[in-house]
Amino acid sequence: MKRRMLGTFGVLLAGAALLAGCGKSSSSSSSSNSGAKDAKKFPEATATATAKKGGSITIAEESDTPVKGVFLNEVSDSQYDQDFMAFGNEGLFATDDQYKINNKGAATFKMDRKAKTVTIEVKKGVKWSDGKQVTAKDVEYSYEIIANKASQSSRYTSSLADIVGLAEYHDGKSKKISGIEMPDGENGRKVVLHFKEMKPGMTQSGNGFFWEYAAPYHYLKDVPFSKLQSSDKVRKNPLFFGPYKLSKLVRGQSATWVRNPYYYRGKAKLDKITISVISPNSASQAIKSKKFDMIDVVNSQWKEVKGTKGYNFVASIPLSYSYMGFKVGTWDKKTGSVKMNKNSKMSNRYLRQAMGYAMNVDEVNQHYTQGLSFRVKTLVPEAFGDFYDKSVKGFPLNIKKANALLDKAGYKKKKGETYRRDPNGKKLTIHLAAMSGSPNQEAIVQNYLQQWKKIGLHVTLTTGRLIEFNSFYDKVENDDPSVDVFMAAWSLSSEPTQDDLYGPKAPFNFERFATSENTKLLKEMSSDKAFNHSYRVQKFHEWQQYMQKEAFVIPLSNSYSITAVNSKLVNYSTKPSKTATLWYETGFKK
Repeated sequence: MKRRMLGTFGVLLAGAALLAGCGKSSSSSSSSNSGAKDAKKFPEATATATAKKGGSITIAEESDTPVKGVFLNEVSDSQYDQDFMAFGNEGLFATDDQYKINNKGAATFKMDRKAKTVTIEVKKGVKWSDGKQVTAKDVEYSYEIIANKASQSSRYTSSLADIVGLAEYHDGKSKKISGIEMPDGENGRKVVLHFKEMKPGMTQSGNGFFWEYAAPYHYLKDVPFSKLQSSDKVRKNPLFFGPYKLSKLVRGQSATWVRNPYYYRGKAKLDKITISVISPNSASQAIKSKKFDMIDVVNSQWKEVKGTKGYNFVASIPLSYSYMGFKVGTWDKKTGSVKMNKNSKMSNRYLRQAMGYAMNVDEVNQHYTQGLSFRVKTLVPEAFGDFYDKSVKGFPLNIKKANALLDKAGYKKKKGETYRRDPNGKKLTIHLAAMSGSPNQEAIVQNYLQQWKKIGLHVTLTTGRLIEFNSFYDKVENDDPSVDVFMAAWSLSSEPTQDDLYGPKAPFNFERFATSENTKLLKEMSSDKAFNHSYRVQKFHEWQQYMQKEAFVIPLSNSYSITAVNSKLVNYSTKPSKTATLWYETGFKK
């Protein structure tokens, strides 16, 4: 339930808010879908009008954990960090409402399929908040940070490694990235990226084949790559070229932003923006007492806040989903790739499918969110048009089918026992890692543990309780052996290519599965042949059917995102075409 459009960024780790029913349940309307009916009525934007100069606003960030505070795109991967830095953190490109890159942003973009190049030119006058022009070196430096092993960036992927020379730089075989050319020198504004092959998604923002941000080389060059994530220049005093600059930070809790005097579009409308962490449990109370000018509605609290005066409600369905992932391998740091273990506890696909069919996701969504959350059937959201395969059914509740799958796979019970044993006759305990987020979260997860008990599976919580956001991802990313299955969520990129989440060299492939079939389908989805749209659509559909069959990842839910916006504010929008100018234009009406 995030208010900001993050498609242009690429994938981000999302919190438990995306898992169904964050907050207190209003069970009196447990079987009603009234929330979804309301959300459909709401606009994607507030009124467009001339905004006056001046005024301050407060924004709520709902989290039950402090914000990590890594304010550098190349080494940050948390949705919370992105929210905290959104006001200064502008990307290089603007897009239309279909996320197609245009030349209205900080840089222009030109693709030459024949020459296998993308040319990026930063506009004159685009300046960091210390007044320095953004240069070609700043664009190139981003790639150095991402590809240097010392920075431990989760952004280095096989998609980016299609840039000539990036893999050699990553492996320490070269001190420079040969495929990044700066025709007018490091202090020029033009960068030419040379690719091994061109990909059909390249004209879309969020495609993962090139990076869409720049990093201030003049400011960070003295910080060793290994120290970037902890450096004060990243944690306390970051530089951005967006409409605002950071003026005050209470670490993990709040950030205050004031106008960037060097902003290339001119003077932003507001004097000051403050974003503060609040507990999801107190969100409805904060709305009713008008404590914030902008605050996301916790979906399970919708009924309590829906009539609140003084706010306009803005709604959208974000590019995101929650999911359940099964650990079937580990990450090999040496090769920078997934190492699948065919003998892992969760390696049996019938076991994975059975766990999916035992879950009552529809019931949970209806009971806790009045229809504002809904089960998703496949890993490619409906928003991606014909790439979405509507024939894939996902995992609707079917206990009979779940039992039959386990019987077929040889997971049997001994006489008098409650739980099934593995096919070798050994006792089976499956450890599930799930994030904390709200009182409901506990009830929902306990409900799923009971569902699995119904089919004879002994599933218990890793650590015996729900785990807070940062510790949760720490365990999942580092393949902690105490995690067999985990429930997490993604904020997705705005281009449907799947390499960065499920490719064999993707750090975000947390399940650690890598099969020849999966790799083949991912390659075909982004091959030269895939410039033919119908061929690409066909490959996307084949991949979704393959993922349904193998069930390494089971998609769970997505939700309407409803934001309460002070009714005196204008020009606030969730539309993709407005992302680049959102915080420059948002202000109080004249």
